[in-house]
Amino acid sequence: MERDGEIRIKATNKKAFHDYEIEERLEAGIALTGSEIKSIREGRISLRDAYAAIEGGELFLFNSHIAQYEKAGRFGHDEKRPRKLLLHKKEIERIFGKLNEKGYTLIPLRVYIRNGKAKVELGLARGRRKYDKRREIAKREAERQIERALSRRRQ
Repeated sequence: MERDGEIRIKATNKKAFHDYEIEERLEAGIALTGSEIKSIREGRISLRDAYAAIEGGELFLFNSHIAQYEKAGRFGHDEKRPRKLLLHKKEIERIFGKLNEKGYTLIPLRVYIRNGKAKVELGLARGRRKYDKRREIAKREAERQIERALSRRRQ
């Protein structure tokens, strides 16, 4: 049984943390069909290459893949269709202003279920350059080596 406010993560976008510098995070609801939410509850969603954009004053999630729900039969859904994200108008206007600045994009970081509703965590991000990615990998590797050395000393 799900407790009130409990979050069950269904998908994460690991590539986003590698390719982008996340500067701000926000939560949005997703407008879904019945077969889509059932498929998400089974964890059959992918955020690889997904992004969010504003079209006609509304926010949409593009290139996210939600697999077909087998029991839906012919009443299933289009796996790659753009999905409307639910935010207040003022939030969308604020994001629109940031996205017009050079180098910003809106990336989905994870999809989760909270209080029975599907939510997506979006990150306002700037793309990393190749040398930034290498520096991040080297830093992470150094931290792992330090942790290994400390754990060997503790034994």
